[in-house]
Amino acid sequence: MHTGKTLFAQLMDFLPWTTFSRIVTRYGGDHRMRTLSCAEQFRCMAFAQLTYRESLRDIEACLSAQSAKLYHMGFRKPVSRSTLADANERRDWRIYADFAQRLIIQARKLYATDTFGVDLSNTVYALDATTIDLCLSVFPWAPFRSTKAAIKLHTLLDLRGAIPSFIHISDGKMHDVNVLDLLTPEAGAFYVMDRAYLDFERLYALAQAGAFFVTRTKSNLDARRLYSAPTDRSTGVICDQTIALNGFYSSQHYPQHLRRIRFKDPETDKTLVFLTNHFQLPPLTICALYKSRWQVELFFKWIKQHLRIKRFFGTSENAVKTQIWIAVSVYVLIAIVKKRLNLDVSLHTLLQILSVTVFEKIELTQAVADPAITKINAMFDNQLNLFDNFPGH
Repeated sequence: MHTGKTLFAQLMDFLPWTTFSRIVTRYGGDHRMRTLSCAEQFRCMAFAQLTYRESLRDIEACLSAQSAKLYHMGFRKPVSRSTLADANERRDWRIYADFAQRLIIQARKLYATDTFGVDLSNTVYALDATTIDLCLSVFPWAPFRSTKAAIKLHTLLDLRGAIPSFIHISDGKMHDVNVLDLLTPEAGAFYVMDRAYLDFERLYALAQAGAFFVTRTKSNLDARRLYSAPTDRSTGVICDQTIALNGFYSSQHYPQHLRRIRFKDPETDKTLVFLTNHFQLPPLTICALYKSRWQVELFFKWIKQHLRIKRFFGTSENAVKTQIWIAVSVYVLIAIVKKRLNLDVSLHTLLQILSVTVFEKIELTQAVADPAITKINAMFDNQLNLFDNFPGH
């Protein structure tokens, strides 16, 4: 089936290029294009992500060394670093953001029936943000502090498959809670968030849309207890209460009742207080939902460790967003390939295999099954394997 094709070309075959072409046309991405098309730019940047290239010069040198194979990888001719730099600066980053969203839709369908550690049929999202530090003099468009620049990746992670369903890239000054204004709440879905998102007006908007939330609150929350459900303290659940907010503004912003669960974690001996607008689930399920929020932290750690989103090939806002969205596309593409080929390896292992075999003319399933190749995973024992302890991965 793939005779004569490099592994890189096989991987690119999983992409919906017709959809990509429509997006490029919508934004005029290839208008007056002479040397490097949007598709070639995407392939270049995807190659850089897969093979851990450190700079534009590194990308150019690595591709030039394999010039005989470039045509079969989708390149018409060798790519110069100046041409790639210009494309990253000028081509609208929304081309690659829109394409990543199309891939996300595909991936979420593939992983829709996966489990994530909590016995629940609802869609469950974990919402969080991570900060990527930058140099203020080099990235003045991303202010953070007086002497520092940064960008934030606000991410809504679908816990079935650990697929990011929503990503917003902002400067470092944007407060985490403000991203709630950008979300379109999904009725029946759970949104799991930490205390940074405790804003009663915004949480009420989620509830009014038919969505559920699970978040943490401070133990001294100004509220009155209306009812206490019986609990088994041996499970760690100290209390399960229905409450109403007392504060003048908070009671106006959230006029309905809330559920407060106090839980003592037996592992850390810490007492955690959760707030939710779901009153039917057992209290331990609510606690387990909040614990599953850790998957979004693992997602951030994984992409920072295994993809190129901490060092950027360009300094403009357009170049940075282009690089991030193509990195997201590569992550989601690997998840799609893993599922479609039913590969019994972690995403980390699959990425490592691809990183050292992209130029090889061997079928992808054969490369994964080759014991000599899969041994490369042992070289990375001290690195994070994404969600290997969670079902579905």
